[in-house]
Amino acid sequence: MAFFAIVFALVFGWFGRKRLQALSMAMSALILFVTLYTSTGTVMLQVLENHTPRAAMPSAGPGCIIVLGGSFEAEVIASRGGLEMNQAGDRFVETLRLAQSYPDARILVSGGDGSFSGRYAGDAAVATEFFESFGIPAGRLVQETRSRTTFENVENTKSLLGENGLDNCLLVTSAFHMPRAIGLFGKAGLNVLPWPTDYRTSGAAGLALDFTQPSANAQLTTTAMREWVGLLAYYLAGRTPALLPR
Repeated sequence: MAFFAIVFALVFGWFGRKRLQALSMAMSALILFVTLYTSTGTVMLQVLENHTPRAAMPSAGPGCIIVLGGSFEAEVIASRGGLEMNQAGDRFVETLRLAQSYPDARILVSGGDGSFSGRYAGDAAVATEFFESFGIPAGRLVQETRSRTTFENVENTKSLLGENGLDNCLLVTSAFHMPRAIGLFGKAGLNVLPWPTDYRTSGAAGLALDFTQPSANAQLTTTAMREWVGLLAYYLAGRTPALLPR
């Protein structure tokens, strides 16, 4: 947004609109200041993370564990090997912990290659090696390898749940991503138990100046804005029943 404000300022300056140019420059500076030197992004992300608490664990344990992809660095893995995770790696770490605690639960991994080239293995494909390296046999896994978006995660997962007779499922994804995911599953008629992980805020942050970590503030703001835009887009498209589904 700051970039576009600067572009508008240059355009206004070219046409001699000095007041509009000054306003655009001030807007750009304000956006940069709020993004880098305040906790606004943290609070925006925190609202999403606090929205959907973990469900009560079924007394007999879950019948399955659905984990949404987006945790593995596919391009890095393709060139360097190994199992490289990004910031959302907690999704698979928590799924591994659950899988070890509830050995009868199946694991449905939903996530294809999200790159533009389509040349890399998606999370569902990489997941076999990940889980097997920790003693979880491949026979427990159900792989959904085609989805590239959260909407496709749900659409493609729905048929696999029916084909494999899976129910009483936990849904594991990042806490900030859970409202959109749970809204899509509900809209599709799938009753899943939210199990958020990958928390990135303390849950108790307030609006304040913060000059200590501008790069982290910018990253949190970017993540929050992307998720809020996704929520709005899915709601306006009729894919979720509310802006913040429960």
